[in-house]
Amino acid sequence: MTHERRAWRPALAVLVALALGATTTACGGDSDGSSSGKTLVMWTFKQSHVKALQQVAEGFTKETGISVKVEAYGPDDAYVTKVQAAAQTKNLPDLFEVHTNGDDLAFGAAGLLTDLAKDVDDAWLNNYLPQVRQDGGVTDEYYKKSLAQDAKTKGIQLGQRFSVPLTVGTFGIVYANKQRLADAGITAAPTTWEDFIADLEKVKAKHPANGGVTIGFKAPTTGLEWFMQPMAYGMLGPDRFHALWGKDKSSNFSSPAGAQVLETYGQVTPYWMPGTQSLDIDAADLAFAQGKSTFDIGGTFTLAFLAQNGFDAGNVVTFPVPAPAGGAVKNLSLAPFTLTGMSVSSTTKNRAGAIQWLKYLAKADVSATFAKEALDIPPTDLGADPAAAVGPALGAMIKAFGSGPSAYNPGDTSYRPNAYDGTPVASTLMDYTPLKKKSAAETGAEMTKQIDSYWTKQ
Repeated sequence: MTHERRAWRPALAVLVALALGATTTACGGDSDGSSSGKTLVMWTFKQSHVKALQQVAEGFTKETGISVKVEAYGPDDAYVTKVQAAAQTKNLPDLFEVHTNGDDLAFGAAGLLTDLAKDVDDAWLNNYLPQVRQDGGVTDEYYKKSLAQDAKTKGIQLGQRFSVPLTVGTFGIVYANKQRLADAGITAAPTTWEDFIADLEKVKAKHPANGGVTIGFKAPTTGLEWFMQPMAYGMLGPDRFHALWGKDKSSNFSSPAGAQVLETYGQVTPYWMPGTQSLDIDAADLAFAQGKSTFDIGGTFTLAFLAQNGFDAGNVVTFPVPAPAGGAVKNLSLAPFTLTGMSVSSTTKNRAGAIQWLKYLAKADVSATFAKEALDIPPTDLGADPAAAVGPALGAMIKAFGSGPSAYNPGDTSYRPNAYDGTPVASTLMDYTPLKKKSAAETGAEMTKQIDSYWTKQ
């Protein structure tokens, strides 16, 4: 599924590679876009990051004497067009904000970025959360993908690094209207699925017209991947969760375990906001921001969008999709991944200054300042009490991060068939909830049939 406020849209990688692939040899000359001397020019596709970057750049200038000029070009398509044009006219900036493991690799393959592998040492990496330290680098996985005949990252080399983390996050975050929770007598975020359903019932009773839940079902995989899957992972544990996508009918979606997952997920059915099945992700988030719903399912990236559209970030309670009380995972957490990173242009006239800027952004206090202004989660370790550094909403999301078997990792697709397409499977799930066209058993059987068809294409 695609979304501008998530990690990367593969279609853009195609556009970038096609447009830039022929420009590799043309990018070695002088660049009017990049600066010289004591000023760096940085491009970003996120308007919400401009003020935050400018704020921390003031401290960087005081420390180094180097100023940073931040320019935003959005949305994503416009950003790619801007980079295409600049590459062809040798007018690239010194620095880019990039979608990590996406346009950083495409830009790198096209020769537009500096390889940072020799610059980013262990001392630098240790500033970041362990889960995201390799992000932006060419791992074995990404190198193997680049060898495919139609790869859009052809030419990248194992061990290269084309970005370092700037913002991190994950899916499976529930947003709730704090005031409406209080109206219903709810003073703390739920920690179990049962408590969550009970809270939905209380709020709906207090606010029957707008007490429901919304999600961007027009992109069907939001319901499956952002909502049901974290709950199912907590209920079953990693092995039994992975088996839902397997070939064994005793453990896949048509099994008793699959039925249990679907029936538990179905408990949310009475609480969907009317019409949420027709909303895209932005429209669903806007419905929450405008008070048409009390709960919104999204990711860590959703908070900035809500604030941009008038919702008071101080009136939000955030918590991860919870697991059932009797689930296999007792302390369910969410594995973070890098959303956006920072890259250095291959044509910059001040490479050393650009590297200094990236290192400065990796400082915990600097990244916390950036995060508070941008309402995005930083990649650095903010200690045991992140809320003290970035506020309660972001702090609660950071506290939900984890690693290992107790962490649901949306980036792990190793258990699914290579040809798997989540959209048809998620559309079938929608027929169960919110549309109520199929029973849990019928839904499980159809999902199994679809998944089996992908296994036959292996």
